[in-house]
Amino acid sequence: MEENVAISMPRIGDKAPAFKAVTTQGEINFPDDYMGGWVILFSHPADFTPVCTSEFMTFASMEAKFAEAGCKLVGLSVDGLYSHIAWLRTIKDKINYKGMKDVEVKFPLIEDITMEVAKKYGMIQPGESNTKAVRAVFVIDPKGIIRTIIYYPLSLGRNFDELLRVVIALKTADAFSVATPADWRPGDDVIVPTAGSCGVAKERMEGKQEGVTCHDWFFCTKKIDKATVLNTVLKTGKA
Repeated sequence: MEENVAISMPRIGDKAPAFKAVTTQGEINFPDDYMGGWVILFSHPADFTPVCTSEFMTFASMEAKFAEAGCKLVGLSVDGLYSHIAWLRTIKDKINYKGMKDVEVKFPLIEDITMEVAKKYGMIQPGESNTKAVRAVFVIDPKGIIRTIIYYPLSLGRNFDELLRVVIALKTADAFSVATPADWRPGDDVIVPTAGSCGVAKERMEGKQEGVTCHDWFFCTKKIDKATVLNTVLKTGKA
């Protein structure tokens, strides 16, 4: 009979667990080296595997878009540094997938053969595998706080458009003190927080707050145009 193994699971709102590690781009001190900007820390099960290869090619091809959103990328697996380097070289030299070829992965890929970092972040989940990290994603804000956590099983490749959407939505929520509804994209209506007093709620329901539409006291929206959102949250914008 298998014993239950306690897994360390950081939570949304927690400070990102700190560590120092060797990567394909040199040593890093995480999250201190990334303070002041957004960062995605993500794990993959193993080098030289097909799903992971498709993911790294996609992330590398979209790195400029994440950079534009003020977000850096850091990868991890429990393989060693020389395996990482050989795998990334193979991706660049040999793999042509969905129009992506000659793809150079420039963001750091952490060596974690001791599984120290993977265990700190709950990436090793025995029900899935004792020796491979699941496909975990941690979106961490400029203060080093975990804002989003997504776990995928070994067999399921991630949706990278969604990961970029998450970063932009979080930055929009922070910048405008709003929430974003289901399937939100820049330019869609946003959710206005519930009124803090009966008087404000009444004004909203009576249409006295300019730009705010209330369907009921708890569900009010407003428009923030796409250009305003992008100018605020993207590095190419004015803010």
